[in-house]
Amino acid sequence: MIETAPITEKAVIVGLINQDQDERQAKEYLDELEFLADTAGAQVLKKFTQKLDVPNKATFVGPGKLDEINQYIKVVEADTVIFDDELTPTQLRNIERELECKVLDRTNLILDIFAKRAQTAHAKTQVELAQYQYLLPRLTRMWTHLERQRGGIGMRGPGETQIETDRRIILDKISRLKTQLVKIDKQKAIQRKNRGKMVRVALVGYTNVGKSTIMNMMAKSEVFAENKLFATLDTTVRKVVIENLPLLLADTVGFIRKLPHGLVESFKSTLDEVREADILLHIVDISHPGFEEQIETVDTTLKEIDAGNKPTFYIFNKIDAFTYEEKDEDDLSPRTKDNFTLEEWKSSWMAKSNTPALFISAKEKTNIEEFKMELYEKVKGIHSQRFPYNDYLYDSDWTKGIQE
Repeated sequence: MIETAPITEKAVIVGLINQDQDERQAKEYLDELEFLADTAGAQVLKKFTQKLDVPNKATFVGPGKLDEINQYIKVVEADTVIFDDELTPTQLRNIERELECKVLDRTNLILDIFAKRAQTAHAKTQVELAQYQYLLPRLTRMWTHLERQRGGIGMRGPGETQIETDRRIILDKISRLKTQLVKIDKQKAIQRKNRGKMVRVALVGYTNVGKSTIMNMMAKSEVFAENKLFATLDTTVRKVVIENLPLLLADTVGFIRKLPHGLVESFKSTLDEVREADILLHIVDISHPGFEEQIETVDTTLKEIDAGNKPTFYIFNKIDAFTYEEKDEDDLSPRTKDNFTLEEWKSSWMAKSNTPALFISAKEKTNIEEFKMELYEKVKGIHSQRFPYNDYLYDSDWTKGIQE
């Protein structure tokens, strides 16, 4: 029998506690990095953190912490060390020299997952472009074997020559991939025009909040959904009919904190569905302890792709998984967000905001009819403006039942 099961790599992950992220945030980011590592197929053995105002220019963490990591990976025979922030080419080279094992940063790990998840030619091209853009400034570390060659006749500067050759090759590939993406984008634009003037609704949100599950529920389709990060890379568009009103529903790639800028640039064409949507359904995982930061991350990314001013409808999903810490009566410490019940969250800033919000469970089908009714009314408003003489669409027993 030939063993075909994928080999699970043993990894340790490293993060900093500094002025940009306190201890709680650092722990949250490392938990997310562990989830990313698990998605990529690695088993995280230990998390290392260090308090530093700014990352060490040479090795990201201090020499003492790097030595501690080195001793640990030798004992447990770890294959990979993953850092929570993007490493400079110098840091990457120095850390690899010290640890003598594979070293990745958050960007590299996300790119690896994207490469694994990409299914269509469009997604594969975008990922390949992002990978080459990431690789270009880091070429020097790939030619360390040439450092042993010192002077002598016919031996002057082979490393530099090879690196320059590779740089030209990669720049050529980047240029070709960009040209290829322009062609694909034109095809996608034609596809969007051919869809007519139906109201477009796009699902947006942090990665792994349940967008694909909602898509499958609404469109009765089989979009790939899994409890992993970036399960969906390719934008999927389906025609959905709520009672007798048609609309187009798009499922898009999830966002994440510290998303590499090059990746945002590469995937801007995928996010055209978001930019051209009439309504955004911002899906939020209410059960996640850092959901407010996730909302902020998504809002920031939407602004980056010029989609920040779209009509937005917040859908707080996974209420079936929501938990809170009940305070003891004799506990006199101030209440924190961890002590808020679901009802308290519903009556907090979410209720005061001008943006509508609904609380559902796509998995358990809780409050789905209310969700469909709200979406129906929003789509109806836009549809009736475009087709003012098409009122017959709304004469149905279902809508009469809602009004009664």
